[in-house]
Amino acid sequence: MTTTWAGDAETKPAPGPLARIQALVNTVELPAGPDRLADLGDAEPWLAANGLLAPGHTPTRADLELLCRVREALRALLIHNSGGPPPHSGQLDVLRAVTDTATAKVDLAADGTVGLSASGDSLRERLLELLLAMRDAQRDGTWARLKACANEECSWAFYDRSRNHGGTWCVMSECGNKLKNREFRARRRAGGAS
Repeated sequence: MTTTWAGDAETKPAPGPLARIQALVNTVELPAGPDRLADLGDAEPWLAANGLLAPGHTPTRADLELLCRVREALRALLIHNSGGPPPHSGQLDVLRAVTDTATAKVDLAADGTVGLSASGDSLRERLLELLLAMRDAQRDGTWARLKACANEECSWAFYDRSRNHGGTWCVMSECGNKLKNREFRARRRAGGAS
């Protein structure tokens, strides 16, 4: 039986390299849905297809634990992009551990274009590639459009293509309506309590 994963059919996909960050963040359905990184058998083909596993390598339980910590650190950054609090130092420390242990190399193309890429095939260096994509997106302005749903029970990563960059929910008809109805009922109760 083949498992169907929600992240395989993004309704608001990010462009280019940001799609890999979005895909990693969306490997789990919060608050208690399926987690693609919970099982080595589910994780391995996904990691290979998304460039996070070098050919011939097999992920370990420690690799999956690192990936889950990086995933949640990236989610914290996307929550901040949505107007939420900045990530705490522990979340940033997870990403710093990647940058402190992986190395990048500079390439010069025939046309003079300078490129920056990870220098190896380890998991940490492949995660560094995601951080380099994040760096490029911060520079070109697309990073701020990769957000996490404002529904705290969801926090699904989505790419905000709205003109004013004001997108708040992964799917308005689900998370947006749910939160608006919850807020309406709370206001109603507060009004009736006076």
